[in-house]
Amino acid sequence: MADQTKKRYVTTEDLKKHNQPGDLWISIQGKVYDVSKWVKTHPGGEAAILNLAGQDVTDAFIAYHPGTAWHHLEKLHNGYHVKDFHVSDVSRDYRRLAADFSKRGLFDKKGHVTLYTLTCVGVMLAAVLYGVVVCTSVWAHLVSAVLLGLLWIQSAYVGHDSGHYNVTSTKPCNKLVQLLSGNCLTGISIAWWKWTHNAHHMACNSLDHDPDLQHIPIFAVSSKFFNSMTSRFYGRELTFDPLARFLISYQHWTFYPVMCVGRINLFIQTFLLLFSKRHVPDRAMNIAGIMVFWTWFPLLVSFLPNWQERFVFVFVSFAVTAIQHVQFCLNHFAADVYTGPPNGNDWFEKQTAGTLDISCRSYMDWFFGGLQFQLEHHLFPRLPRCHLRTVSPVVKELCKKHDLPYRSLSWWEANVWTIRTLKNAAIQARDVTNPVLKNLLWEAVNTHG
Repeated sequence: MADQTKKRYVTTEDLKKHNQPGDLWISIQGKVYDVSKWVKTHPGGEAAILNLAGQDVTDAFIAYHPGTAWHHLEKLHNGYHVKDFHVSDVSRDYRRLAADFSKRGLFDKKGHVTLYTLTCVGVMLAAVLYGVVVCTSVWAHLVSAVLLGLLWIQSAYVGHDSGHYNVTSTKPCNKLVQLLSGNCLTGISIAWWKWTHNAHHMACNSLDHDPDLQHIPIFAVSSKFFNSMTSRFYGRELTFDPLARFLISYQHWTFYPVMCVGRINLFIQTFLLLFSKRHVPDRAMNIAGIMVFWTWFPLLVSFLPNWQERFVFVFVSFAVTAIQHVQFCLNHFAADVYTGPPNGNDWFEKQTAGTLDISCRSYMDWFFGGLQFQLEHHLFPRLPRCHLRTVSPVVKELCKKHDLPYRSLSWWEANVWTIRTLKNAAIQARDVTNPVLKNLLWEAVNTHG
């Protein structure tokens, strides 16, 4: 009783007031922490905390942190507790499920998926080198280009897993895998990926907070983008101008072609971040890693006999990776969207609403890299992919219990849903009553509907 009398309390409304840079409070299980100064050193980046500041973040904390992280919290405790702290039924069940997985050791049992995948990547890399350097056949070069694209896909899956610390039990080894599979092999910085991906997980399918939905002027999944909203992630306006209107009006036709060259954008985003003034963890190592890629890849292409074959080789290898880029879109483009910051009190609900699973046979799990279980991954991002199929029925039952969506579509159905979403937005973008339509090219193309 003596300890109870020493506690100081704030209300949920009081907590909400501390949600601006320099004044950031969060609560975990009703205990309040001041993370104003610590936010810049947060391993998951600033965006995760900035998006959820002023709220109870227990579910998000459980999802992203191992049990060893709890003892780091005490030094951030400011002495306050939330007086009207409340746990919803769905959150209570989610936490029980996470605790059960932890007791069963599922978060620690990494399996051998990474070893198998990296072995496969090594074999494909050897085959690519042989096909390009030794063989003189055009067909051998084309096959090598396809293998290189598949290599990049599988390597990206390992990079994704290592970014969620699902690969090894030690941080240095995990970081090494990140740099090798991401920067060195694919040319895409793991620092850039973690920066955007963590924000995506925290604000899943928020139009103004989730960078994975912000593709103006090329794509728009919702007509709400037509009001030129501000990206809270990038800190700039997503302008819906005549060019954006024109491109978005045909996005259901351009979706797959754009995906074939989508890798170029990832390279650009990597360079923009690494050579920006932003705080980038391990900047030097990330730059060194992508320099490794931009050494071996151009050198490999130079072994091809002429510029025509070099162009075809690069294009085919990029186009094959479109399979993965399309998959990332299928998981979210046709799901529910919202505007505004995420709410820590409906973590489970937001993840179910913003994700779609892809149903497939177990022998195809390697092809999808575990991300066909997108909801399971979003709810338990630390869970190694070898366990996602196992926990899927339990997650499905929990969704059913709380009347929440659990959508698992075939690859074909997911594509149909995505194209339908893009088409609906495209038709709305063509609305001639919108005053942004003052473009002669637009009028010429659409004169006959």
